[in-house]
Amino acid sequence: MRATSGHPLGRALACVCALTALWAPAATAAPRPAPTPSAAPGTSATPPAPASHTASAPAAAPRPERKRIPFTERYRALRHGGIVRAAGTAVTCSGGPTRAPGGDRACLTARAGGPGANGDFDMTYVDVDDDPNTYNSSRAELRLPPGASVRYARLYWGGNLRVGEQKPPADNGRVLIAEPGGAYKALLADTVVGHRAAHGADAYQASADVTGLVRSSGSGAYTVAQINVAKGRSAAGSWGGWTLVVAYDKASEPLRHLALWDGFEALAPGTRTLVRMRRMPFAPGAHGLVGLVAYNGDRGRTGDSLSASAHQGARTVLSDSANPRNDVLNSTLAGPAGSSEERADSFGFAGPSRPALSPRSPGPRRSGPVNTLGYDSDVLALGDATRNGGDRLDFLIVSQHDAAWTGALFVAVDAQQ
Repeated sequence: MRATSGHPLGRALACVCALTALWAPAATAAPRPAPTPSAAPGTSATPPAPASHTASAPAAAPRPERKRIPFTERYRALRHGGIVRAAGTAVTCSGGPTRAPGGDRACLTARAGGPGANGDFDMTYVDVDDDPNTYNSSRAELRLPPGASVRYARLYWGGNLRVGEQKPPADNGRVLIAEPGGAYKALLADTVVGHRAAHGADAYQASADVTGLVRSSGSGAYTVAQINVAKGRSAAGSWGGWTLVVAYDKASEPLRHLALWDGFEALAPGTRTLVRMRRMPFAPGAHGLVGLVAYNGDRGRTGDSLSASAHQGARTVLSDSANPRNDVLNSTLAGPAGSSEERADSFGFAGPSRPALSPRSPGPRRSGPVNTLGYDSDVLALGDATRNGGDRLDFLIVSQHDAAWTGALFVAVDAQQ
C-alpha cells in the first residue's frame, strides 16, 4: 500500500532516538562545491542563511539528484567549543510476515537490541507524534552545554524507496521538523540530493541548513517527520532515519579542530569511502572523536569497519562496546564510552516532559528500539589513531558483505597549540 503525506497510516510501536556530544572548535560553513577555509581561533565566519522553516512555504521544484556524491568538506572550524548531535530512525519491524525464526518474538528481540536485519521482517513506520497527518515521525533530544552558542546546524535524512512498495522520489528533498515545544515546519533540501538504485534498494540522502532554527530553539527534543521511505518487506529491507549535527561555541572548552564532511557513496565488496581531512595539526595523544552516518548496515553481518590514521601513521580500526571493530555498520545510534550517551536504551530519548501541545504539534510520547534495523549514527573515540600526533586525519570505511551507503562524517580533535 502506497503511503503519502496527509493521510494517517499504521504507526510503529517503537522509535529510536539518540544523542551525543562531540568536542570541537570554530565555525565556517562551506556551500557546495567549494570548501571554505577555517576561521581563525576566537573568530567566526558567518554561516549561510538557513533553509526555510515555514510550514506554509510555497512548493519548490525537487533538488537536483546525483547517483554518487563524493565526500567533500561541508563545514570547518577551529574554536573553543564542540558538536552535539541527535538522531532518530523512521522505520522498525512490525508483527507481520517475517523470515526470522520466532516471528513476533524475533521482532521484539531486535527492538530490544538483539540480532536481526531489516530484510528479515515486515517493516513499518515509527510514528511517535499525535498528528494524524504524519505517517512517520521520530524524536531525539539535543543537549547543548549551558552557556553554549550555536554556530552551525545541519539536518541529514534518507532511506530506501523500494521495499514492499515503491515510493516516488519527488519528496526526497522535503521533511517536517519541529523544535522543542513547537509545531512542524516544512524543510527543503538546500543541496544536491544523492539518489541511486543499487543492490535491490532505491537509496537516497538529502540535507539542509537549520542553523537559524536550532540557534533560536536551543536544547530539547526535536521531531522529524515525513521522511520519504518505503515500508513492507523485501530482501533489501526497509531503512531510513535522520541526524542533526550542531556545532557550538563555549569559551571554557579547549581549542579544537572540527570538520563536517558529507556525500553519498555506495559500499559493497571491493568498494570503500575514503575521507582525507588535512590542515588540522594535533599533538601526540590528542583526544578526538569521529561521527559516522550510514544506511543499511545489518547487525551481525560482519566485514564492515571504520579506521583512522594520522599522516604516515598506521591505520587504527575504531571500535567500542556498541560498535565491534568488524561490524561498525550494525544499526546503532551510539556515542563513545564515557560520554553523556553511550547508547540508546530500549526507550530512547525524548526530552523533558512539557504541557500538552496543539493537535498539529508533536506530542511528548517516547519509545524506541536499540536495533534500528538499518540506520547508523555513531560517535567513536579516535583512540590510538592520534598517538603520534600529525597534521591530518584519514578515515576509511569499508564493507565486505553489507550493501550499505555512507552519508556524513564529522570529527573533533584537540588542536595543537
